[in-house]
Amino acid sequence: MEPIYGEQTRLTLEHMSFSGVRLYDFPAYIQAALELKHACAVANRKAGQLSLEKQEAISAACRALTMPEYREQFPVDVFHGGGGIGINMNLNEVIAGFCDPALSIHPVDDVNLNQSTADICHTALHIALIRMLRELIPAVQAFRDTVEEKEKDFYGVMTVARTCWQDGLQVSASAEMTGLKGVLDRFLSILKEASLDLCEVNIGGTVIGSGTGASEAYRRTITGVLRNITGLTLVQTEHPYEVAQYPENLTRLSSDIYGLASVLSKFAKDIRIMSSGPETGLMEWKIPAVQAGSSFFPGKVNPVIPEMMIQCELLISSNHFVIQQALSMGEMHLNVWEEMMGFLLMKNLQRLTRAVTLFRENCLEGLKLNEEVCQRDAYAGIPLLVAFKEKYGYERLSAMVKKKGLTQVVRQLKQERNADEQ
Repeated sequence: MEPIYGEQTRLTLEHMSFSGVRLYDFPAYIQAALELKHACAVANRKAGQLSLEKQEAISAACRALTMPEYREQFPVDVFHGGGGIGINMNLNEVIAGFCDPALSIHPVDDVNLNQSTADICHTALHIALIRMLRELIPAVQAFRDTVEEKEKDFYGVMTVARTCWQDGLQVSASAEMTGLKGVLDRFLSILKEASLDLCEVNIGGTVIGSGTGASEAYRRTITGVLRNITGLTLVQTEHPYEVAQYPENLTRLSSDIYGLASVLSKFAKDIRIMSSGPETGLMEWKIPAVQAGSSFFPGKVNPVIPEMMIQCELLISSNHFVIQQALSMGEMHLNVWEEMMGFLLMKNLQRLTRAVTLFRENCLEGLKLNEEVCQRDAYAGIPLLVAFKEKYGYERLSAMVKKKGLTQVVRQLKQERNADEQ
């Protein structure tokens, strides 16, 4: 398909494309931005600043351009100077270029009427993030529900807990699932709250939140029109200057996403350890063999899916670091790095949504207990010492182990326990 975009998009491609990360890699953002441009056109018509004919043409273009065949019309690098100017101009030019030339629709005077790059990109970003969270939340919920199923499956089997990589208390094999389920419940609540927080937008605030350059009639109308078009409960922010200068809600959401990824990565590491073996490791858990684990060792079942999850967390951590740094770089009245923060955050959401689903489907659902090993470990020496601590006391047991050795003391205590049971 021939390019519909114009000179400003071409200049962005020529002067500021370096990362290889293109706008067309983020369909949720493109859809959000096109819905926003549609809403702006309707609001401008209601304000008496755009003819019905031009509004209908712009709206029709926005609806049509969401189709996959127009994906290549949005090729700009998402990381560029100007706080997203290349993205906004790409959108304006493609929409104008799609309309009937006889209407003489101008990309700035008509499509971008009463708008700035700052409030357009900010609002489109919020809409896209809300929708991406609505994809992540069910994926996490499904993972959490599968964890609960495993908790029930593992409940009747005892094993040994390990602290500091040493044997500890006797515990149900379900304990790790119980802990994971609890933290996932908290993160689900956090993500739902974050989705509500993102409903506060700065459309109509133009560049710095003052609203200068946008008519009062347009500003009164735009948020309500946008709610109707997107179906989201969007509200105009009461703190426009703060929003323009401090996109700290993105850093908070990034922290939440990184925290959730870290929880899943921790669990993935535990799976690697608990399934280690099969003869020289712990081998308390059995992971499904989803594909060849090694090109060298026949029959080897490597924890490839947990390792995928760990790598996902590492990639998320690098983006999270940049997002945190970018908050402090917003000089004076506008943080021009908000778009960079947003696209890195969207990439993290894409990664995590996909990874948590693959982790559940290809590892967690097929995870099983090695009950024989668990039962053996449940009666290891240290748990037995703990069981006798109330009778003998910590100091006396420590002295016995120091004098006779752990093996001898455990043998003695087992004999004593057997005698008591008889």
